Amino acid sequence: MIRPEKLGDAIAEHLEKLILEGVLRPGERLASERDLALKLDVSRPSLREALEKLQNKGLIETSKGGTVVAQFLAPLSRPLAELFADKPRVTSDYFEYRRIIEGQAAALAATRATDEDFADLQRILDAQRRKLKKGQSAIVEDTAFHAALARSTRNRVVVSLMATLNDLLVESRTLSLKQKGRPAKSIEGHEAVVAALRLRDAEGAARAMSDHIDQIADLQLHAPELRGDAAK
Repeated sequence: MIRPEKLGDAIAEHLEKLILEGVLRPGERLASERDLALKLDVSRPSLREALEKLQNKGLIETSKGGTVVAQFLAPLSRPLAELFADKPRVTSDYFEYRRIIEGQAAALAATRATDEDFADLQRILDAQRRKLKKGQSAIVEDTAFHAALARSTRNRVVVSLMATLNDLLVESRTLSLKQKGRPAKSIEGHEAVVAALRLRDAEGAARAMSDHIDQIADLQLHAPELRGDAAK
């Protein structure tokens, strides 16, 4: 006899998918139990059972202050944080890594991105353009674009690694986006990637992403304050 899946297991699986795909980020607070049960249209006892399963897996943490997504990537991010502390030495390695991983991620996204993914990427680009016109920093949108692209690959390892790197590199990315001409080049690069994705052109998407990263690398590797020379 085949038994139907328990509701608690189904809820846990749904929430786990959102966490592993980066929709729910480490450190993000979940809605209250009452509101989350209403949003998912499930009973509170079933939701409570699901949350307990996720807590046992180390994916969420619950306290009197509420429930948050756990920093489950900490064992990976801590050694990387120490590595990135040596900025002058690791910067070129970082961009080499990005060319390899993000170029292939863009190619994969060209075959897997959904209409919802395209809408998300377009929304981010529009917000980025608005901030550029106002002379405002678009660090949030710049980071969100690469995270959204990673999600559109449907590869959970890519999503997790990109989320970890994005969190570690907020400071250097913020400094980089202050360089003259850098915000405009960032948008141009993102637009070229999205244009290739819409054509389902995997090779074109990989090439556009590599060109985008090359531009960023060229700017950053020649900026004293970003290389760490200013501290010497």
